[in-house]
Amino acid sequence: MLRNYIKIALRNLWKNKGFSLINIIGLAVGISICLLIVVYIQSELGYDRFNEKADRIYRMVLERRYPGRSTSYSIIPHSIGEAVQKEYSEVQQCMRMYADGGNTIFIRIGDQVFEENHVIFADSNFFQVFTIPLTQGNTQTALNKPNAVVLTEETALKYFGTLNVLNKTIKLDAGGNDLIVTGVCSKVPENSHFTFDLLAASSGIDFTKQINYTGFDAYTYFLLQPNASAKSLEAKFPKIIEKYVAGEIARTFDTSYEQFQAAGNGYNYSLQPLLDIHLHSDLEAELKPNGSISTIYIFSVIAGFILLIACVNFVNLATARSVERAKEVGIRKTFGSERKMLVMQFLTEAVVISVFSFITSCLLLLILLPSFNKISGKELSLGFLLNPVFMPGFLLFSILIGLVAGSYPALILSSFQPLAVLRGKFKHNQRGIELRNGLVIFQFSISIILIICTIVVFKQMQFMQGDRLGFQKDHIITLQRTDLLNTKTKAFKTELKKIAGVEEVSGASSMPGGQNFFGMTMKAEGVKEPLTGRGLVVDNDFASTLKLEIVKGRSFSDKFPSDSLAVMLNEKAVAELGLANPIGARLTSPDPFLNQPGKPGQTYYTVVGILKDFHFQSLHQKITPLILLNTSKFGEVSPLTSLRIQSDKFQHTLTTIESLWHQFLPQQPFHYSFLDQDLAALYHAEQTSQRVFGVFSILAIFIACMGLLGLAAYTTQQRTKEIGVRKVLGASVQQIIVLLSRDFIRLVGISFVLASPIAWWVMSRWLENFAYRTGLSWWIFVVAGITATGIALLTISYQAIKAALTNPVKALRTE
Repeated sequence: MLRNYIKIALRNLWKNKGFSLINIIGLAVGISICLLIVVYIQSELGYDRFNEKADRIYRMVLERRYPGRSTSYSIIPHSIGEAVQKEYSEVQQCMRMYADGGNTIFIRIGDQVFEENHVIFADSNFFQVFTIPLTQGNTQTALNKPNAVVLTEETALKYFGTLNVLNKTIKLDAGGNDLIVTGVCSKVPENSHFTFDLLAASSGIDFTKQINYTGFDAYTYFLLQPNASAKSLEAKFPKIIEKYVAGEIARTFDTSYEQFQAAGNGYNYSLQPLLDIHLHSDLEAELKPNGSISTIYIFSVIAGFILLIACVNFVNLATARSVERAKEVGIRKTFGSERKMLVMQFLTEAVVISVFSFITSCLLLLILLPSFNKISGKELSLGFLLNPVFMPGFLLFSILIGLVAGSYPALILSSFQPLAVLRGKFKHNQRGIELRNGLVIFQFSISIILIICTIVVFKQMQFMQGDRLGFQKDHIITLQRTDLLNTKTKAFKTELKKIAGVEEVSGASSMPGGQNFFGMTMKAEGVKEPLTGRGLVVDNDFASTLKLEIVKGRSFSDKFPSDSLAVMLNEKAVAELGLANPIGARLTSPDPFLNQPGKPGQTYYTVVGILKDFHFQSLHQKITPLILLNTSKFGEVSPLTSLRIQSDKFQHTLTTIESLWHQFLPQQPFHYSFLDQDLAALYHAEQTSQRVFGVFSILAIFIACMGLLGLAAYTTQQRTKEIGVRKVLGASVQQIIVLLSRDFIRLVGISFVLASPIAWWVMSRWLENFAYRTGLSWWIFVVAGITATGIALLTISYQAIKAALTNPVKALRTE
């Protein structure tokens, strides 16, 4: 019997090729999108799960409270982790890592120099905490010596052309230490919250040997004992602060910890599960851009809605064709078919369509996956197609879709009374028409919501990368590792300024969007409370190069030799210091590098200029206090040099700059980046959302329009005689087109009314993730409504025009 059902189903599909194709393609697109999203979610949820002890690994993070604000950090003082392990037996291992903020590091091997951006320094027990196998070397001893380094297989091949590299030597930076290769490891999995090409021993870094309970520098991980409670360990952290941190705060800020807290300051430490980092963490100084659990939810909902839109097509077309199938049902019932048999027949047709759709979706997946990887920034593969559980499971899911989507039409069609049908008295009932209208409204409501979301995300991206940053980002390049120039720095800048096409040159410890803004504390004379903010070392031309607005005072200048002890502040820093007359104010700092040895807080810095607030971080964060020091205090040396270049001479100017670089540093690679691209990288997650929303919007509209096309074709077919009569009575082509289009356009209008408040609510919540955000302008909704209406009109216009131009004689010939 089943074989007969399948034969009849295939025959009916072939007989109605147009409607079958619409159903199969629409459902195939929906299933392929679901497959893509499932693979994407599987990848996102799998982050860091390759670690065998993942459920026992935690990262210690810090919420640093300041008066009126707070900031959460993924790095903490490096001595804190040791203190916790010393005090509490719950900690089996404490392991710290140090990263250089993504700065370029040069590796020298003989006469060759290599650029590396993924270098991590770690404690010797790194491999006892994280599961990254060594193909060469011993995990127990690989990082025991201060000059030890572990390379990935890819890096070893790049440096030496072989994997047998144990005990070979590499040199870190120009004139840096020699490192001995003690191990070779597999590539760090893509789904890890950190990555590296070189892993060096942290015991070789001098500052790690000094006690530090207040400066943020280390990523600190704990491997807890089996059955140890992270919550109970967290509850003990305030005692660590009292015992180890309070004393250093008292010495640093010249105040008791109680007074420090009363002023609105504080340190709150907590434990973050390793498996939560990628999707639940958005802290300062993350090792890699993280994902977002909200993105997972959004993508899941969108995939579900797209699949529902495809199912709606099936239900709509099946019920719309019920008149055509009614005689078939009447004849079958007359010849003895029971309702149960008819239900089985129609469900079999639905399942056959869903199976064909599943096969088509697998083929679509082969085409879509490379594009999806490019859009999402992932490296997903089709390996899951070979999974003996995953693909059969999805096939069963597709069959279930066919059964669910086909059940309502099957029940409707099988309920027809044969006598009424064969006498020609059957017609569509009002409930069926209302159902189809409701389903079309549902389809276009989802499509309009996606269009609005896409426009809002695009508008927010334009806002974040627009002219509201407070500085000029265009036509600026940043040269990396100019600290290697050392005493040649000033001469190099002088020569750069002579190059035609170079408008401005400046040096800085970091650029807007970078991670090398260090924390520093300043206290003004006559002001009780100290200011803790971000520090930046810049030269005299930094403000003019970025076109920063100086609202009071001046920039640093060689005309004032005392500027080595001068500072510039942003407006936020002035406000938090409470300075009514900031120019000329004298500040002191407890930070050792700003004072003479053994004389903390005795070196005075004079405020010479006030900068209008600008966004030196992403727009996710509010502007915080910024303190600018002059490079003249540090021998004019700066890690970065930025240049503003005339756009019409860019390529020639860049070639000349590279030539000059090699004159000053003949053995060092020339490495630069564009400031606007560096800033754009801060919004990787939003850019991904923008692209995905755009693609999903197009696909949702495509599927909805396929259904609309089928409905329009069928409606036109059913009203052929009516159209013929109207044309005989004098109706024009335009009137016929309006007649056939207005019902569908009315449904799109209702969809717009329903979708707009939902989209407004969803995007209002999304925009709350940004400290500075665009507005939900009225025109966004108008554009979305016009777009949906225009697409719907284009979809149905072909059928409407075709019907309007048909000779009425043909339509009435059978009457």
